[in-house]
Amino acid sequence: MAKNLTTRAEDYSKWYNELVIKADLAENSGVRGCMVIKPYGYAIWERMQAELDRMFKETG
Repeated sequence: MAKNLTTRAEDYSKWYNELVIKADLAENSGVRGCMVIKPYGYAIWERMQAELDRMFKETG
């Protein structure tokens, strides 16, 4: 049976980390408090950066 995520209202940070791991976008690293972004997660990050960059350049 699938584990339910912590609710966003209950603990935003825990919810976000659980969501990222469950979506297989990143995994915990050996360094406390750090995550390793997996290829699909990094691709999403690059697309977000490109879109934000485009929007910033359009608005000056």
